[in-house]
Amino acid sequence: MQYSIAFAPLVPTIVLWSAFAAIAVITVLLLIGRARGAAVRVAALALILLALANPSFTREEREPLPSVAAVIVDKSPSQNFGDRADQAAKARDALVDRLKQVKGLEVRVVDAGQADGETDGTRLFSALSSTLSDVPTDRVAGAFLITDGRVHDIPDNAAALGFKAPVHALITGHTNERDRRVAIVAAPRFGIVGQSQTVTYRLDDQGVSGELAKVVVRRDGDIISERSVLSGETVKVEVGIKHAGQNIVEIEASPLADELTLVNNRAVVPIDGVRDKLRVLLVSGEPHSGERTWRNLLKSDPSVDLVHFTILRPPEKQDGTPIHELSLIAFPTRELFQEKINEFQLIIFDRYARQGVLPTAYFDNIARYVRAGGAVLVSAGPDYASTTSIWRTPLDTVLPAEPVGVTEKPFHARLSEAGKRHPVTRGLEGSASDPPRWSRFFREVDTRNVAVPPVMTGADGQPLLLLSRYDEGRVALLLSDHIWLWARGFEGGGPHLDLLRRMSHWLMKQPELEEETLRLAVQGKDLLVQRQTMADTVTPVTVTSPSGKTRELTLEAAEPGLWKAALAADELGLWQATDGTLKALINVGPANPKEFSEVTSTIEALRPLAQASGGDARRIADGSAIDVPRIVPVHASSVFRGEGWLGVRMRDASVVRGVGVLPVFAGLIGLLLLLGAFAATWLREGR
Repeated sequence: MQYSIAFAPLVPTIVLWSAFAAIAVITVLLLIGRARGAAVRVAALALILLALANPSFTREEREPLPSVAAVIVDKSPSQNFGDRADQAAKARDALVDRLKQVKGLEVRVVDAGQADGETDGTRLFSALSSTLSDVPTDRVAGAFLITDGRVHDIPDNAAALGFKAPVHALITGHTNERDRRVAIVAAPRFGIVGQSQTVTYRLDDQGVSGELAKVVVRRDGDIISERSVLSGETVKVEVGIKHAGQNIVEIEASPLADELTLVNNRAVVPIDGVRDKLRVLLVSGEPHSGERTWRNLLKSDPSVDLVHFTILRPPEKQDGTPIHELSLIAFPTRELFQEKINEFQLIIFDRYARQGVLPTAYFDNIARYVRAGGAVLVSAGPDYASTTSIWRTPLDTVLPAEPVGVTEKPFHARLSEAGKRHPVTRGLEGSASDPPRWSRFFREVDTRNVAVPPVMTGADGQPLLLLSRYDEGRVALLLSDHIWLWARGFEGGGPHLDLLRRMSHWLMKQPELEEETLRLAVQGKDLLVQRQTMADTVTPVTVTSPSGKTRELTLEAAEPGLWKAALAADELGLWQATDGTLKALINVGPANPKEFSEVTSTIEALRPLAQASGGDARRIADGSAIDVPRIVPVHASSVFRGEGWLGVRMRDASVVRGVGVLPVFAGLIGLLLLLGAFAATWLREGR
C-alpha cells in the first residue's frame, strides 16, 4: 500500500502561478510593513490558492512483479564432445534449483545453439534476446550461459545487451583439452570439367605443437593425394574436376592422441563442375521439315557450341554446274571424323543416309568414339530402313536396333513401363492421360533385334525411342522423323523441348539424368535421400552423420523410378549415404563451419563481456565433480560476483491493482477550512 498527494487544478496552471506570485508579493509587503494579522491573512490566501489547486490524498494498492533471470543452455554440436553435455545437464539442474529458491525471481530456461544446417556458429545471445523480448528492462535480474565458451554472436559491449543486469558464463569442459583441425584457407566454388582447381588448407593443432599428421585428400571418395603435414603448415593441392555437378573433395588428417574430437579432422569442399562448352556436331542428311527443330533446340542453349552441316549436294548428283561456281561448303569429313572427333560431346545424325560423303572407315571411327565415352543420337526416318542406312556400316555394332521397314499410319507415342521410370521420359507433360495429350506421329521405322527395352513406343507397341549404353559411351535412337509436328503445334503439339533436351543431356552424361543414382539434398532443415532406379524395389540406405552415427532408412516410392526418405539434418559437416552399391555425399552447412573451427573450451571469450556487466565467467568442472556457485540476490550494486557466489539483480517493479482518492477541499471539509480562514481574518480585524 502506497500513499501520496495528487493535484488536479480547477484553473489553468498559469492562473495558479500568477496567484502564487501575487500572494508572495502581498506577504512581503505585509512583513515589511509589520501589519497586524499578517500571518492570518497570508494563511487565508494560501488556503484559497490550495483550494484552487484541488489537492487529493491517494492510496495505491500495488502488486510486486518478480524479477526475471534467463538460463541459456548451449546445445551446439561442440557441446557433445567429451562429457560436456553431461556437465551442462547437471549444472542446469543445480542452477535452476538455486535460482528458484530466491524469493521474487522468475526463472526462464532455454536450449539454444542447435545445428540446423543454416546458422553458422553458436548463437546464444540471439536466444537470450528472444527469451527476454517480452520482459521490461527494469525487471531483468540477469542471465546465465551454460556453454563451452565458443560463442559466435557475443556483443561488442555490455550496453549492446539491452538491459543493465549481470551476465554469468558457466563454462563446461576441461583446461587440458587438445584438438586437431583441417582448416580450408582458399577453395573454389566452381570448376571447368576436365580442368584442375587448387584447394589450399592448413593443419591447426590446439594444445600441442610441432606434430606431424598424415593428410589424405579424396574426390568423391577416391584418394587423389597423400602426404605428411606439420602442425601449422599451409598446403596446396590440385583437384581435377571429373564431372558436371558437385565434386566432393574431402581432406582428412590423422588423429592426435587423446584428441577431443575427430569431427574437424576432416574438411569438405564441394566444387560444382560446369562444362566450358558442350560441342555438338549435327549432320542432316537432307533438308526436311524437322531439321530446324534440332537446330533451334541446340542454338537456344548458350552452353552448346553447335557445328551443323546439311548435305545439300551429294557427290553422285551431277547437274553440269562447274565446281568453282558452286557456293556450297565442302563437308570437312577428315577434320571432323578423324582429327577432331574426340572434341565433340555429342554427334547427331538427322535423317542421314550413306551418300558417299563419309567413307566406311569414318563410321568405324565413330563406333570407337562411342565405346571410348562419346555419344551418338540418330533421328531416323525412311533413310534408316533404306539400303543406304547407317545400320549397314561399322556403326551397327553400337546401334540398339536393326531396321526392317517403315510403317506409315497415325499413332500416339506412349511411355513404356521402362519409360515411366527413366529420368529422360518420366513425367513428360501430357503422358499421364490415355491417349497422351500430345499430337500424333504418322511414320515410324520398324525394327528387330532390339538390344534394350524402349522408353517410348509407337504404332502397335513397336519401339519408338531407345536409350542404350556401349562400354563408356551412349547411343539414342529415335525411330520417327515426325517430332517436328510437336514443335509446330500440330493437334496441340507436344513436349518436344523437354524430351529432346533431356535426351541430349542424358547422352552427355548430366548427373541428374542417370538411371541408377543415389543422391542427397538439403531441404529446409531436413536431409532428403533420393534413389533413382529402373528396378521394382530398392534396398535400405545407410546414412552416416558427420559425427559417425549411422542410421538405416527404408525408402518409399515417390513416383515411378524415384524413391525417397528424409531425416533431420541436425549436424554440420559431411553426410554419407550408401545402399551397398551406390554412394552419395553432401556437405550440410558451410564448408568451414565456425562451430568446429575451435572446439577446446575457454573462459576468455566471454569473460570481458561478463565482467563488464558485473557478472563473471568461470569453469564448473573440477575433475569429475560439478561446482555451481551459490546464487545471491543483490538489490543495489555494480558487481554481482564474489568468491564462491554469483549474484542476480533484484528489482522493485510492481503493478497497480487499485487506487483510492480523497479530495481535501471537496464537500464539507473544504468549506469549513475556507470559512474558518475567513472567520479568523475577521476576528483578527475586529480587535
